[in-house]
Amino acid sequence: MKQRDIITSLNNPQIKNLVLLQKKSKARKEQGLFVAEGIKMVSEARETGLLEKVYVSESFYREKDGAPDLLSELDFEIVADNVFSKATDTINPQGIMGTVRAPSHSPDKMLDMKDAFLLLLENIRDPGNLGTIIRTAEGAGVSGIIMNGSCADVLQPKVVRSTMGSIYRVPFYEAEDFAGFLARLKEKGFKLYAAHLSGLSYDREGNFLGKCGLLIGNEAQGLSKETASMADKLIRIPMEGKVESLNAAVAAAILMYEAARQKRNATIVN
Repeated sequence: MKQRDIITSLNNPQIKNLVLLQKKSKARKEQGLFVAEGIKMVSEARETGLLEKVYVSESFYREKDGAPDLLSELDFEIVADNVFSKATDTINPQGIMGTVRAPSHSPDKMLDMKDAFLLLLENIRDPGNLGTIIRTAEGAGVSGIIMNGSCADVLQPKVVRSTMGSIYRVPFYEAEDFAGFLARLKEKGFKLYAAHLSGLSYDREGNFLGKCGLLIGNEAQGLSKETASMADKLIRIPMEGKVESLNAAVAAAILMYEAARQKRNATIVN
């Protein structure tokens, strides 16, 4: 085995930057980079061509358990275990992380897709919820995700981990003028459906056909009045017992899959 240098100090510039990228949204935006951790996330980043540099713990390098081919093809640095554990954002790290270029997506492409189905998120602040929503959106066949500026940073570590790789495949875009973007969607012929406690039952046949957008609001307050007023239809998930609402990620999943079902049925009929 060829002898390689090992990073042994937290003051190493590369390690300091890894920690900065893990903790600061501003740094991620300025550098156009984020950190992905674990064999799966690093491997999938490599497949997208967005992977910049890989860092492995000393013990991971010595064992190379499950990833000898992965390391043989990558530009990587070995990091002492104690330093790696301080740089990671996970409690039980697998011993591998990488810096990844932030994906860039054009909202125009999303808008121009035939029968586009967009997920429109307002003020989703919980990282775990946002990551789960992105992962579910891929499974449901969503065309893209549009977020307002008050959602959690999509490139922060917990969001990235929660997507389980979907961050690389689902187009997403942060709209500075969210209301303006919704108005643009309506001009393009999109029908907007808003998850709302005052809405009608979500599973009425004929919803979600053609170009449509599904609006999901904040975990606690739901959608703002301004945003809800722009919807063509308010919809809700029927509740039994004393439950008033569901977790944002759960509600989004139910509605996304209902939309997918209706779209599939419409395709079969036609």
